[in-house]
Amino acid sequence: MPAINTLLIANRGEIARRILRTCRQQGIRSVAVYSDADASLPHVREADQAVRLGPAAARDSYLDIDKVIQAALDSGADAIHPGYGFLSENTAFAAACERAGLIFVGPDAKAIRVMGDKAAARQLMAESGVPVLPGFDQEGADDATLAAEAQRVGFPLLIKAVAGGGGKGMRAVNEAAGFDEALAAARREAKGAFGDDRVLLERYLPTARHVEVQVFADQHGNAVHLFERDCSVQRRHQKIIEEAPAPGLSEAQRQALGEAAVKAALAIDYRGAGTVEFLFSPEGEFFFMEMNTRLQVEHPVTEMITGEDLVAWQLTVAQGQPLPKLQSDIHRHGAALEVRLYAENPYQQFLPSSGTLSPLRWPAGIRVDSGFEQGDTVSDHYDPMIAKLISHGEDRDQARRRLANALESLMLGGVHHNGAFLHRVLNSDAFASAELDTRLLEKQPRLMEPATPPQGAMAVAAAALVAERIEGNGPWRTLNSWRPLGRRTTLLPMRLDERLVTVILDRHNASVDGERNAYQWRWQAPRFELNWGAQHLAGHGLHHDGVTWLFINGQGYPIQTHPSRESERAGGQGGFSAPMSGTIVACHVQPGSTVTAGAAVITLEAMKMEHTLRAPAAGTVRSFAVSAGDSVAEGALLVDFATEEE
Repeated sequence: MPAINTLLIANRGEIARRILRTCRQQGIRSVAVYSDADASLPHVREADQAVRLGPAAARDSYLDIDKVIQAALDSGADAIHPGYGFLSENTAFAAACERAGLIFVGPDAKAIRVMGDKAAARQLMAESGVPVLPGFDQEGADDATLAAEAQRVGFPLLIKAVAGGGGKGMRAVNEAAGFDEALAAARREAKGAFGDDRVLLERYLPTARHVEVQVFADQHGNAVHLFERDCSVQRRHQKIIEEAPAPGLSEAQRQALGEAAVKAALAIDYRGAGTVEFLFSPEGEFFFMEMNTRLQVEHPVTEMITGEDLVAWQLTVAQGQPLPKLQSDIHRHGAALEVRLYAENPYQQFLPSSGTLSPLRWPAGIRVDSGFEQGDTVSDHYDPMIAKLISHGEDRDQARRRLANALESLMLGGVHHNGAFLHRVLNSDAFASAELDTRLLEKQPRLMEPATPPQGAMAVAAAALVAERIEGNGPWRTLNSWRPLGRRTTLLPMRLDERLVTVILDRHNASVDGERNAYQWRWQAPRFELNWGAQHLAGHGLHHDGVTWLFINGQGYPIQTHPSRESERAGGQGGFSAPMSGTIVACHVQPGSTVTAGAAVITLEAMKMEHTLRAPAAGTVRSFAVSAGDSVAEGALLVDFATEEE
């Protein structure tokens, strides 16, 4: 097989930049592709050549096979790396690459087809001696058959899209009464995400862990594993924290998992990088879930504990060479953790957010894989992941503490994001003691409550930061000790959230709306510490575009100084507003209907995921401002709703 001299990366953002890094190290010429929404992103600037694919919509750009193949041919590429998502597990795309004479950096179309069909994969694994969960995977079963089989499989169970993964088209059902609604939603979501509404049923293990194994195979009959990862901490069946190795497993269990994963790869004559995912029960049993026939989002933790470049391994195998190492030559060192930093609001059901990342300063001392820099825009057209933050340590606890400390120094504004939430999870007793399963977040509801620093101390800290700027590079700036800020009395009106406050600073005391306490201030840019009376606050601060920002445990707080009272936002009418831009999928009741608290009222689809808005209390749906199929912008009024009290 010929060598790869020019590689087209059929992806965007973080994974495109990750592949670019290996291309530079190996002297391979790189070609990026982009949609109109991504024209200014770093992966476009950093590649040796960049080719426009089309409009922002993925179906008109990154998912258009003909455009991607033509871009490769026009740019003189020898090979295409699909990254993950988009066309990475698309059988037609792998076949199209082969017909065009291009090396596809991944398995052949047959392996993708077999493992991409979750029902066929279950059947093959069972035949190959890999344990699978009880379930139902008959081809083409209708809704009535599925409902009947659900009773046989038993509840709780999972409805899973046959053609995809990533949590899309997946619903957990606890009892028969909710099966029909969940099935309809899973089919709609699967159809929208994968163009295929087939589903299978599988017994749900509510306290199981998600443990997966990284495998590699070449064209010479060699197959190895690079140990396991634990990906149990999830929201909406999508991973948010991953680590390697999986904590708490015996060496015998690790070996059994690795051997089962290699057996799965050999069963389909696999080639390249793959991940075999298992459910791991509290009793130590494991069951095959699926195989992802591509590089995983969480591959960096495997790289960190093995010291191997998995993208380089992919390119080696794609060029027909044997695997770089035998199983006996692969060793693990220490532990690694990764968090996925998403543009989303974890305290509003993880609804995605979009906007311009400003300000943005990444933490030092850890690995940051990101598709964005300051000033770049997170659009609402694609997955909302901003970056992956990865730490390594001699053991799990050291890696965990390093990652938590890094999140404390994250300075990110312009979008809602889950940085503070991830910080809380990493520092929680349950996570620190590795009490892991896929329902960890459900069992720890306090993690879902936003931690709000004391507003008085925040106001004083913001005022002190403004005073630092006013005083300039004075003698206090070079000292790392508690100190007063100046000799004059300074009065600063400011806005915290929707509250207007006035802070008065003198040499030793600070007053916030009449509450006066002694304060101490320590500033070593960009880190601060503040004592104000009994309140203590620590974090990072900066001034950006006329706004004073405090960053505390991963959360950014923009504080405006000298705000105008006329700019206060008036309260709105009762109703449902769109929490994000998207398309209306369904209106579940008729105008004028009386509904109970929690009843589904309207469903919005964004980023190929459905979000159902439910009645916050018993009341009446007066009218709908939209219909199914309508596109809406964030904040648009969808439903006129009145509670019974109103």
